[in-house]
Amino acid sequence: MGYCINHPERETSYLCMKHNYYLCDECLECRDPDIYCKFRSSCPIHFISKKGFEPETQKSSPKEFSVLFQPDDKKIKVPEGTNLLEAAQKADIYVNASCNGKGSCGKCRVILESGVVENKNTSLLSDKEKERGYILACQSKVTGDIVIKIPEETLEKKLKTAGMGEEATAKLSGLVTDIDPIVKKYTLKLEPPTLEDTVSDLDRLKRNLKQAGCETSKMSTGIRVMRQLTKSVREDNWNVTASILQKKCSSEIVDVCPARENGRSLGMAVDLGTTSIVVYIVDMQTGEVLSAASGHNSQASCGDDVINRIVCSEKDGITKLKKMALSTINNLSQRALASLDQTHKNIENITISGNTTMVHLLLGIDARYIRREPYIPTISEFPIIKAGNVGLKAAHYAGVFVMPGPAGYVGGDIVSGVLYTGLHNNTALTLFIDVGTNGEIVFGNNEFLMTAACSAGPAFEGGGIRWGMRAEDGAIEKITLDPETFEPEFITVENKTARGICGSGMIDLLSEMLIKGVLGQDGKFRIDESHPRMTIFNDELAFILEFAENIDAEEDIIFTESDIKSLTLSKAAVYAGFTVLIEEIGMDFSMVEQMIITGGFGQYLDIEKAITIGLLPDIEREKFKYMGNSSIAGAYMALLSNTYRQQAIQISNTMTYVDFSSNSRFMDEFTKAQFLPHTDARLFPNVHTNNTIKEFI
Repeated sequence: MGYCINHPERETSYLCMKHNYYLCDECLECRDPDIYCKFRSSCPIHFISKKGFEPETQKSSPKEFSVLFQPDDKKIKVPEGTNLLEAAQKADIYVNASCNGKGSCGKCRVILESGVVENKNTSLLSDKEKERGYILACQSKVTGDIVIKIPEETLEKKLKTAGMGEEATAKLSGLVTDIDPIVKKYTLKLEPPTLEDTVSDLDRLKRNLKQAGCETSKMSTGIRVMRQLTKSVREDNWNVTASILQKKCSSEIVDVCPARENGRSLGMAVDLGTTSIVVYIVDMQTGEVLSAASGHNSQASCGDDVINRIVCSEKDGITKLKKMALSTINNLSQRALASLDQTHKNIENITISGNTTMVHLLLGIDARYIRREPYIPTISEFPIIKAGNVGLKAAHYAGVFVMPGPAGYVGGDIVSGVLYTGLHNNTALTLFIDVGTNGEIVFGNNEFLMTAACSAGPAFEGGGIRWGMRAEDGAIEKITLDPETFEPEFITVENKTARGICGSGMIDLLSEMLIKGVLGQDGKFRIDESHPRMTIFNDELAFILEFAENIDAEEDIIFTESDIKSLTLSKAAVYAGFTVLIEEIGMDFSMVEQMIITGGFGQYLDIEKAITIGLLPDIEREKFKYMGNSSIAGAYMALLSNTYRQQAIQISNTMTYVDFSSNSRFMDEFTKAQFLPHTDARLFPNVHTNNTIKEFI
């Protein structure tokens, strides 16, 4: 058994032994029926495509039932027993399924308006939701005619994706002036053949492509295009649109269609994060970001960091993690496209920006030696790949550019960040940090670039924290404590009811507790369980951020000493990374002319409070600059411009990587930084001057 090359979520037993790939029932067609194949005499795919017999699933004709999806009033017929999530996908109805239909995320909520389904009992739906008709699509099977309503919250998210696109366009407008995609489309008027002009259809097409300025001397053509060429050039009176995939040293005609069928050309930029994934859908003619979506990387169930992901891939196989990453990206792109009424077939250009391990696992490449000394990846600079060979939902010929990475622990997401911020072109000595699960750092300017990675862990993105979460609706993002009662006053994302606390909120909280005397420098509580804001959870002290009765929940939102320890270790790794990288070339923080902070949670980061806990160095505040999600921004630039794609390769090749794993100096600095803000008070003079922290006096 294996997974279909076109539908990686479908398991199948049909294997093409000539090319060694699997095909599901829907894709059962011999790819090369006219080419000799020694396996043909015993190949079921060949006989099925020739209608010699039908696959087992098609021999019997199960009952079919109708499923009506509201409010779009889309009706489809599906066989009895069809999974409702699959039915929604078949109807092109967006339903979130972060866990890829395993029933573990609880996000594929829909409302059963009428009819009956066969579903499994789940604790992911409350009794109130069940009373209102909520069911999980992935855990429900069609057993009769039914009417399904997509909940308002899902429809709101669909509208929000379009709004995110407008925000992204405003931020990125003007970055790329000359659009030069990976797959370039040429709309041509061919001269019809005559007795005097008898060149073949393909030669005629190439002749016109050359006249249009396309280099044809090293151009190839696949068998699929050859087969569609005859009809395509004649169907619209010799008006034709050709899609050309541009590679490093050659090009390929990957699609030909009548000019009147030429649809909107879309691109997709992907930020493949360890914890979160972001997708932009881009108009390849104007550069406008049409919609955007973000979500949790479903690989997180295999571990919070890259080391655990690699271990999981060695234990359970790379295919499992590849499938998880693909399902997340494809689910997010489906959500983004749903707000545009466009299909995946319009996506012809893709860029992927991610750390080295994430990219290897997405492409199904063995990553085990990244975690073994001397920590070498299989590939650092990737050739242009076709989406159909990866499993991404897009035009099968869509060109995929993967941002290159200089080392096993510093990947294309950091190259994207340098590209976007322009650090490589700037004379100012710059310290760059992308605060995420891996905490990659760059120091340098237009003369040199040094880079390193310090495993910050997933704490700043909500991982490993009892009530930690991403900066989604309901996440506490700003918080202050009353100096006398320690009563919290907070702001949540979109002012929704509190559901947890995100990275910026945690930094605020840690700083406030330190300044107000709730915590000591050692990260231990200075007030006991008798205080009305304190409780005991799993035999340890915890601070109550919000009481359960105020948010209609079963548990209080709390912050434990273990949570504090996780955050302290994360901030210590980042600060130690700064220190060692700068000292490698005999410099100190006073020589830093600007500090650029990127990453999702940094948008709401209070610089003063981040310095107070020792996450950022105590330097002049005007030197700090926040530049958003630089990984997706760099991917967007590379999506639209070959100039930026080449710059990305150049940046990667010129970076000098400093390995902290064998650096005893890093461990010394890491140990020193495991206090708030640091064991050496001289490094944070302004913290002691500006804040009344009795323990430091």
